Amino acid sequence: MNRTEDKVAIGELINGWIYRDTGQWDKLAAIFAPDATIEVTWFEGKASEFIAASRKMGTSAISSKHFIGAPVITFSADGSRAVTETNAMIIAMNESIRLGATVHNRFLDNLQKVNGEWKICQRQVVYDCGSFDFPAGIVDIDQHVVGQFPLAYAPLGYLLHSGGYTVQRLFATRNSPLEADIRRSNAAWLES
Repeated sequence: MNRTEDKVAIGELINGWIYRDTGQWDKLAAIFAPDATIEVTWFEGKASEFIAASRKMGTSAISSKHFIGAPVITFSADGSRAVTETNAMIIAMNESIRLGATVHNRFLDNLQKVNGEWKICQRQVVYDCGSFDFPAGIVDIDQHVVGQFPLAYAPLGYLLHSGGYTVQRLFATRNSPLEADIRRSNAAWLES
């Protein structure tokens, strides 16, 4: 596979996130390496466990849709690994409280060829900005709960919290020290 073919394959891989939104769980599993990990607001752990948890979330009052941009790809010197940064937008809804959220974020992924195919080994997220959506009119928002989260993902954190999903820790936001840590870690992984 040449570099152009690799870029096309990686673009298709990253766009495979649609399988989460459409409930195609086997296809979603196929974009990850066997021991892949994922860190998002409501889940940290193995990608296989994330898929099971996403399936369960799909039966709850919370729904979401992701719009995925084209990844910026950096390859390792030998071309066997890559790091991608991809703009994404999450549109989420908690039907039980008639409230939605739109959050702009970036996926920072470590990729590797596994048996000749690109797979995601690690997915981490940087949250850039977010806002509430009011599809059925203005509803009351508990400012104490919203205040527990950085503004960049406070609307999403609030929706998740209201739906029984706990945001366990502080996550990376735009230009934060946590984003810098992810970038350093990804650069080291690319060179290892």
